[in-house]
Amino acid sequence: MPNNTAPEVLQPAGSMRNWPLDERPREKLLTRGAEALSDAEVLAILLNSGSGGRSALDIARGLVQLYGSLRAIARRPASELCELPGLGNARVATLQAAFELGRRYASAPDTETDIIGSPEDIASMYIPRLRDLQRERFMVLLLDNAGHIIRENVVSEGIVNASLVHPREVFHAAVTELASSIILLHNHPSGVREASREDHLVTRQLVDAGRLMDIPVHDHIIICGNGYVSFAEEGWLEGQ
Repeated sequence: MPNNTAPEVLQPAGSMRNWPLDERPREKLLTRGAEALSDAEVLAILLNSGSGGRSALDIARGLVQLYGSLRAIARRPASELCELPGLGNARVATLQAAFELGRRYASAPDTETDIIGSPEDIASMYIPRLRDLQRERFMVLLLDNAGHIIRENVVSEGIVNASLVHPREVFHAAVTELASSIILLHNHPSGVREASREDHLVTRQLVDAGRLMDIPVHDHIIICGNGYVSFAEEGWLEGQ
């Protein structure tokens, strides 16, 4: 949560147009590389312009001081950020799009044909995308007979339970895409690294349905912060 006291860096400091070229974030990026920029300078480029007598960098520094880190900013809902001085719908949309782009880049496989060899492979791809979500998201990864991911499908958002995660919704995309097998995937926003009773019930229901349809469930992976729980690694699928 942000501090209650507004940071001093939110005070006006003038337009960046009046600054020396080598101190302006955009020019600094082009001459010295993106890695030379501070977190606030990267945010300032996304914000593009100042507001209310403050430069984009003033506003960006205020955000970093208020929340403490880029990750903390990324976790805040749009409605909260829109209420902060100097932001608004357009700037907040730009920031959230940038954070989502970063998550997708971090989770993308090196090639379109990467083979999933272990639960750790899945975890490394999806931890950046799912660890900071405020709600549970249940997904199905569709695999071909060589172990490549054909497609991912979001089944539900909210509390994961048997009434919301129905076999019909899970296997419809698998049948349509001619998937040979599937992997179940969801997150625990709390970060608790433990499968709940409901997680086991949902998995049992879907494993049974997969056997009937000859589309086996290879794993159910739960992303818990920077860690994960794998039903396959724990040997729980054998008892489903």
